[in-house]
Amino acid sequence: MKTTKDTAVRSRRLTSSGGLLAIAWVISSLEGYDLAVYGASVPAILKNTSLGVDVSSAGFIGSLVGIGMLVGAAFAGAVVHRFGPLRLITGAVVIFSLGMLMSAVAPSAEIFGLGRLVVGLGLGVVLPTINAYIADLSTPSRVSRNVGLIMSGYAAGALCAPLFAAALVDFSFRWLYVIGVVPVLVLAPLLRKLPESPVHLRRTGRVDDAEAVEAGYGLPAAPPVTTKRPGRFMGLGALLAKGVWWPTLLFWVMSFCGLLLVFGISAWLPTIMQDAGYSVGSALLQAAAMWVGVGVGVIAGGRVADVVGPKSVVVIAFLVGTISLVLMSLNPTIWILYVLMFVSGFGFIGAQIMGNALIVTRYPAELRGNGLPWALAVGRLGAIVGPTLGAVVLSSGVPSQWNFYAFAIPALIGASVALLVPRMIGDRYAAAPGATVR
Repeated sequence: MKTTKDTAVRSRRLTSSGGLLAIAWVISSLEGYDLAVYGASVPAILKNTSLGVDVSSAGFIGSLVGIGMLVGAAFAGAVVHRFGPLRLITGAVVIFSLGMLMSAVAPSAEIFGLGRLVVGLGLGVVLPTINAYIADLSTPSRVSRNVGLIMSGYAAGALCAPLFAAALVDFSFRWLYVIGVVPVLVLAPLLRKLPESPVHLRRTGRVDDAEAVEAGYGLPAAPPVTTKRPGRFMGLGALLAKGVWWPTLLFWVMSFCGLLLVFGISAWLPTIMQDAGYSVGSALLQAAAMWVGVGVGVIAGGRVADVVGPKSVVVIAFLVGTISLVLMSLNPTIWILYVLMFVSGFGFIGAQIMGNALIVTRYPAELRGNGLPWALAVGRLGAIVGPTLGAVVLSSGVPSQWNFYAFAIPALIGASVALLVPRMIGDRYAAAPGATVR
């Protein structure tokens, strides 16, 4: 039997709340860099004959990350309740770093693509897991704010990709992938300082440890968990149960649209802007402006979401992305274009990030650990479609405006679906078919 004194000692040894968010921010920044680096390097890869990559194969390679993320997210959703989020996060960081190293030294397009697939596996595990993990360690009034804060790291990392690409334009694109490996050497020892999720601790019977973590972070006690697994069929049983299946399906469609935008825009934005008549350097700086907008948008959006709810923020973000894409197709003056890029960052990428906050706040605590990974696993189909869609439109010979319209349509669909997400009363959903409101 653990004593109160033992619990207090464990509580004092916990990483501070600021330190916890800082480490999660760094992890998210590596995610963002590893995702955005491909789009930033595509113009150089297409010009370099060593890999033998053309527009069509570049689109396929871009989709490999989405395929890897689909598998990784499904794996996370299936096993997170067995191994806990902290182990998954640690393993995923190692995996996507190895993938970046493979891409850096790849002698052929096939090995390069395999490296991107491995990167996707790691990102697929860590991205939903880190969001659910931070939600478990946040007070209810700060969940959206903290998710938005750590995901600003995602934007910061992604911002570095086009900036480094512009700086290294006269050097090999391989250095961009080497850079993505270096920060992991600093991050590895910090991961050992993180606490386990109190929800997972209670699920596995370590109630005293859970109470220590909750006391250390000023959290309310997690609800009691009666079973170790949240449903049959790798966690899908509870997500498709009566009263929950309707929002689950909406979350899946919303994630599909959001990830189609994230991966399609990330992979092709610099190339699309070149096709519209801008120089390589200008296109990369425009991409950088977009990622600055992501960082500012998700921090502000997280704070607003804690006041008005994340649903309204997600709907607005999708609509901002739709309108910005349509306006970009009109070939505006350069300063208006930079403004649109900045604003659209919140629409392109922020919609998906705040969508994650919507999912983790709408699901009950015992379901968020596998609810978000499964939503992102299904959404990875959009991550596969996005880069391929961009390649098809670019190589089809249609007017350049269609490069923008092709992504504006799913953005509008995402806004419509997010608007249909029902509000939650207790642990049930109002307006959902079959739901019981109490």
